[in-house]
Amino acid sequence: MSYSRMDVVWVLSLWLLLSSGVLSNGMIPNVSPRPAVVKVGAIFAIDSTIGRVAKIAIEEAVKDVNSNSSVLHGTKLEVKMHNSNCNGFLGMVGALRFMETDIVAVIGPQSSVVAHTILNVANELKTPFLSFSATDPTLASLQFPYFVRTTQSDMHQMTAIAEIVEYYGWKQVIVIYVDDEFGQNVMSALDDALADRLCRVSYKAGIPPGDVNRSVIMDILVNVASMESRVIVLHAYPAAGFLVFSVARYLGMMGDGYVWMATDWLSSVLDSSSPFRSQKMMDTIQGVLVLRQHTPDSKSKREFSARWNKLTGGSLRLNSYALYAYDTVWLVAYAIDSFLNKGGVISFSNDSKLQAFRGSKLHLEAMVIFDGGPLLLKSILQSDFVGLTGQVKFSPDRFIVSPAYDVINIVGTSFHQIGFWSNYSGLSTVPPKTLYLSTSNRSSTNQRLYDVIWPGNTVRNPRGWVFPNNGEQLRIGVPNRFSYKEFVSQVPDANIFEGLCIDVFTAAVNFLPYAVPYQFIPYGDGHENPNYTEMVNLITTGFFDGVVGDIAIVTDRQKNVDFTQPFAASGLVILVPVLELNTGAWSFLRPFSPALWGVTAAFLLFVGMIVWVLEHRINDEFRGPPKKQLITVLWFSLSTLFLSHKEKPMSTLGRIVLIIWLFVVLIIKSNYTAGLTSILTVEQLYSPIKWNRKFKRW
Repeated sequence: MSYSRMDVVWVLSLWLLLSSGVLSNGMIPNVSPRPAVVKVGAIFAIDSTIGRVAKIAIEEAVKDVNSNSSVLHGTKLEVKMHNSNCNGFLGMVGALRFMETDIVAVIGPQSSVVAHTILNVANELKTPFLSFSATDPTLASLQFPYFVRTTQSDMHQMTAIAEIVEYYGWKQVIVIYVDDEFGQNVMSALDDALADRLCRVSYKAGIPPGDVNRSVIMDILVNVASMESRVIVLHAYPAAGFLVFSVARYLGMMGDGYVWMATDWLSSVLDSSSPFRSQKMMDTIQGVLVLRQHTPDSKSKREFSARWNKLTGGSLRLNSYALYAYDTVWLVAYAIDSFLNKGGVISFSNDSKLQAFRGSKLHLEAMVIFDGGPLLLKSILQSDFVGLTGQVKFSPDRFIVSPAYDVINIVGTSFHQIGFWSNYSGLSTVPPKTLYLSTSNRSSTNQRLYDVIWPGNTVRNPRGWVFPNNGEQLRIGVPNRFSYKEFVSQVPDANIFEGLCIDVFTAAVNFLPYAVPYQFIPYGDGHENPNYTEMVNLITTGFFDGVVGDIAIVTDRQKNVDFTQPFAASGLVILVPVLELNTGAWSFLRPFSPALWGVTAAFLLFVGMIVWVLEHRINDEFRGPPKKQLITVLWFSLSTLFLSHKEKPMSTLGRIVLIIWLFVVLIIKSNYTAGLTSILTVEQLYSPIKWNRKFKRW
């Protein structure tokens, strides 16, 4: 069969129309081919501790993604990096430059300060920003819908610190923090976490952002040293943080009694610098508690760690932020693949709001909106895979699921891991991965950490507070009595008080988990007892903050002030001598009076006679000669006292009488035993004062 040239032309034209999707009526869908390259931006401070490891991790992740054909199915991932130097302005410039190109997402920014500056650009141009290190809790708010945090939020880190404070029984905390968005918002999260556990931040010391000198830190720590709390949380940038520790050691604030806790900035620096840590640096942070983002152990993590050591030659070690940066690249790759599988198209359009700037030297009109931004963001939030940091999955509030931290104690030149914190079960010595297999239990009895070597090389848990040098003392009024000085009295020629009331007050103050400075103020001249009502009323005027003494609780006083529970009774008492009792051979007769002994003996004979009358006609044991019957009656009566009678009544009436009598015997024996025991063991008091019923008086 042969075809003309015209037929071939028509067939080719029809095939082109079908393949290009321009056939009329829209009956055939428009299927766009996958792009050859997808471009992603990255904004972070390359010269910082986190930036140095993040750059290597991102580059290695891009290589792994592009070498794996099952991820993007032939599409290459390209990452363009911009150095922000942790500067909000430079970060903004980098973001604006990316918005002029075909960038579908941005990895970063590294700093929370930079994030607050540039995320408004992300909202306007619908470009997702994925940060592996911006931990500010407020970035997860609805204000920044296109921001996705691929690491753990500082909200969880502050909860971990608050639970450590609660675990050791401390109530007040001093916070030293960098005074910018990185520190301010974290401190708000710590305030809330401590308040939930009935603790509080007693003092906040802000470090100016940027370069600080030693004299500024010196002034801050001098004020901190004058406070009563000795539990200090340090949240700063590495340079300022190490300067704080150096000055603290110089001032003697790294010794016994102090507690220092550092956020994960310290662990990231130490992890990266190991094993080349300077001895001087380690000496300044002995006994410090540090938090580190927990990443579960896995085969892939160990293999990447070995690969990392070969890449860096051991000069730069792997920290948790490098792992999160590596997983962030894979998260972007998986999300782009899902985006393309759902029919997403990488296209951009001009922002009509920016056309007013056309012709300006800034060329803002060149920035474009990513049309597929909402769909790509949805794909990112729906991602679920296992990376080097564990499961990469987002909760409905956009937090990484299963947040956890390592709790580390710095001892010598190494880390001593004392436990873990997880949002699932709190503090534990068991890895979180194991706890996820059991039921969550956050009860206080289930919280546990290993022993800590605290500053000053001590294993005794610090009390957490001292009496402040500049604290205002409570004015406690004390009656300067003339009589009954056993309750309260002033030592002659000294401002020292003693007595029962003073001992109770000081013991109660010592039981408090925080410092209560006070001073005793005498009230009265010591020659006569002062007016207690007037002294109590001085509390209402503010002259006294409280009063300690043998003060009776009466209605008029109770209307104005609150009293403690009474610890001494002041009712009417009578002083009587102890009655000397005769404990000789006949003392066993003392429980009963002679009349009662006589009545008991009479009833014994009476019951014996009644039983004999009812039984002697039908019961052979109650028969015989008169002498024998008399002896039987007497023996039967006496033996019932000990329930040892051998004669058994046969008549119904006899049995009823015997049962009633045995019950009476039981009562008599119980009273006798109790009375005799009391006489032999308890002191007997005697008073000649008797109550006169007729006149109703003593």
